[in-house]
Amino acid sequence: MTDLEKKNYYNILFGYYGVLLTEKQQYYFEDYYFNNYSLAEIAENNKTSRNAIHKQVKEVENKLIDYEDKLKLYQKASEIEEIIKDLDENIKEQI
Repeated sequence: MTDLEKKNYYNILFGYYGVLLTEKQQYYFEDYYFNNYSLAEIAENNKTSRNAIHKQVKEVENKLIDYEDKLKLYQKASEIEEIIKDLDENIKEQI
């Protein structure tokens, strides 16, 4: 998986599971992945160490993967999209 694919995957998972994270974890994740701030910039803005931010971002990534492994919301949505894609146009309109 390329860095871009990984980033997109985490962004999708955050859409599903972000509300399960603490406010601070959400904030760090959004700054890092959505706002493209560096770890150093986030650390400076929050008056903490770069290492602490790195640890939090990695923890969020692990939590998002863990939530998906257990709940499989993204996997199920992808499967539904595949099924819908193959449906007749009349049935799609009814749905």
